[in-house]
Amino acid sequence: MLFKQNTPLYYYEVLREEGHEVLYINYLGSSSVPNLADNPDIMSRTVEILMELPNISRVVFVQQRNYSYGSAETFMLKEISNLYIFLTKQEKILLPSKLSIMNTSYQSQRFSDVNYLLTLLKRDPVASFFELERFLKDEKINLTNTPENLKLDQLSYVRLLEKFMSLLKNTRILIELDNYLSDYSFGKREIYYKIFRPDIIPNFAFTRLVATLPLDAEIIKQYDIGEGYDKSTVTILKRKEDAKFIYHLMPPEYSLNDDEQRLLNLSKDSLAANKPTAEQFTDPERARQAFFNVAKDMISDLIKTIEDNEKKKINLTYEGINRLASILVRVTIGFGLIEVLLQDKNIQDIVLNSPISVNPVFLRHQEFDECMTNIIPSRDDADSWAAKFRMISGRPLDEANPILDTDLSLGNISARIAVIQQPLSPNGLAYAIRRHREDPWTLPLFIKNKMLNSFAAGLFSFMIDGSRTLLIAGTRSSGKTSLLGSLMLEIMPKYRIIVIEDTLELPVEAIRKLKYDIQRMKVRSSLLKTSTEIGADEGIRTSLRLGDSSLIVGEVRSLEAKALYEAMRIGALANVVAGTIHGASPYGVFDRVVNDLEVPVTSFKATDCLIIANPIKTPDGLKSVKRVLQLTEVRKHWMKDPEEEGGFVNLIKYNIQTDQLEPTEELINGDSEIIKDIAAGVKGWAGDWDAVYDNILLRGKIKQEVVDISAKLNLPDLLEAKFNSLSNNMFHQFSKEVREEVGLPIGNKVFPLWQEWLNQYIKKNKLV
Repeated sequence: MLFKQNTPLYYYEVLREEGHEVLYINYLGSSSVPNLADNPDIMSRTVEILMELPNISRVVFVQQRNYSYGSAETFMLKEISNLYIFLTKQEKILLPSKLSIMNTSYQSQRFSDVNYLLTLLKRDPVASFFELERFLKDEKINLTNTPENLKLDQLSYVRLLEKFMSLLKNTRILIELDNYLSDYSFGKREIYYKIFRPDIIPNFAFTRLVATLPLDAEIIKQYDIGEGYDKSTVTILKRKEDAKFIYHLMPPEYSLNDDEQRLLNLSKDSLAANKPTAEQFTDPERARQAFFNVAKDMISDLIKTIEDNEKKKINLTYEGINRLASILVRVTIGFGLIEVLLQDKNIQDIVLNSPISVNPVFLRHQEFDECMTNIIPSRDDADSWAAKFRMISGRPLDEANPILDTDLSLGNISARIAVIQQPLSPNGLAYAIRRHREDPWTLPLFIKNKMLNSFAAGLFSFMIDGSRTLLIAGTRSSGKTSLLGSLMLEIMPKYRIIVIEDTLELPVEAIRKLKYDIQRMKVRSSLLKTSTEIGADEGIRTSLRLGDSSLIVGEVRSLEAKALYEAMRIGALANVVAGTIHGASPYGVFDRVVNDLEVPVTSFKATDCLIIANPIKTPDGLKSVKRVLQLTEVRKHWMKDPEEEGGFVNLIKYNIQTDQLEPTEELINGDSEIIKDIAAGVKGWAGDWDAVYDNILLRGKIKQEVVDISAKLNLPDLLEAKFNSLSNNMFHQFSKEVREEVGLPIGNKVFPLWQEWLNQYIKKNKLV
């Protein structure tokens, strides 16, 4: 807190922030809320201070909450203060010789009138304008009745008022409010709410937040995020002229009463003084719980002290104390409003551009795409978060290493964090945050969201069971990692899985809870030259010594590509190998692997299939949707260029007209070397394309049935990882039974068994 409780009322200080001078005025102890729109005394006092301090860019009234007025509003007040100075100091309109050039008896009344207008100018410029208009009208009438010998004097006074009127009329306040003046009632201040709308900031927080909803925007949707005492309200709005939606957040700390605000203000400094050490941040969840307990005790002690000393009852429930403690932890050792945003399951990406303190937070919303928020973090926030990410990750962030890739875990919420700073970002720190879904994505979920269809899901499932090598390619935000996570769930739990990542994005913990045999390895980021972590290439070689396993590589970025292809070529990996890579087409992947990552041309043949996923723009250009565009088989006969020599064969391809993935002629006619190779290893399938194709259709049919039943019976949990894993296990069990009975897992025999099991499962678990 800038000011203490015993700081004199109306005392002010100027602080330089981000190259701007910010005026802080103390209103602690004031009986009124420091609101420019509502209070003429506050407006007048602020204008007077600005007369002394002409370089101020922002004005902040400090109370239990801080009321921050930005540069546009401050400019309006400075313009009024400059006008007052011009009229009184330069024009000297209160001088007797200005009021009456002939020293008439009207001089005293004119002095009183003009002084009244000037006083009103500081308190209520709109009222001053209307009063000036009235005075001018009366004086012009008087001019017609004035004796000839005094007409020059009266005309001079009218010209003085006209100049006052002209200058006032051209101020920004009057220009901005011009459309509302016809409905103005003298002395009413509601009109000022059109232009003076402060960012309301709790005194214990740095982040600015525009608490009021914009008047010129339509409310599209409103919903709550968080749970219990930590609940926040999100309002989605749209201005007609804006391309982006407005994401308006109202977190719990911005709706506290004065007693709660005071308790947090008193607690913050004490709690912040007990900063966690780097060692504590190696287990941030444990550190947060410890600080949460300290905060609860501190707040309880403060309540008792205030009640004893001030004989004042503070009504705060146990839940209320927990709420305050949670906020305290978030704004001291946590990540402030970023944590609140991450509670919203609809958010996919959060972006903070540099310079952070002058830009709102932007985000990508699942339903409303790109949005602008009402949140403007401070430089203190940005610096604090960077220090915490350095401690959490154990990775450097400095001029020599201006990029930091790490991850953040907050209970069930996880996110990937990318931070850049100078010299890469000339204007200072900037952040890009990718929020991960709490539960893994599944193929049925992707079917529901139309990223792929059931046929593609069946084919992907078939490829995974066939122990193929897959690379999922696409641009940023194309859903590569989420799709890879869904394919991991298609691996039978009896097989071991090793996951190698430099930033923890894949849903390993969630999959482990489903009783999968899975081992995660964290390796050095390719962006770092040196680190205590081992390199990704060494991580892959190490995985080969950990036993027969499926290998999942979070993203193929650098030297690990050579190690990965080396392992695949010598047959060291007999199970599924899958990963993600940046690339917008099969040839784009080939070009990146061979030319950028320097993998030998013929080694690329170790790739069996490429899945390409990219965002597709809607016809209006205002939104993009994620779609799988193709599954491409990599054949082995080519020598130098797979595209020129027919090495790429599409098995399914996206049809933009139907918004569907469709099988190609090659797949329908059985012209797939990879699928034939899988079939060759299964008794009864070799040479029987119809039986193989039937199995692909069966898998897709089961996925589609899950989606349909989920929608029909309103059972969203059927689409989640837990049921997906169980359903896959039952599919394999019924396939085995039918194979033992008739020799092949024929679809029209397996599907009824699985369907009957599904119906029994729903009844047994009383889901309907």
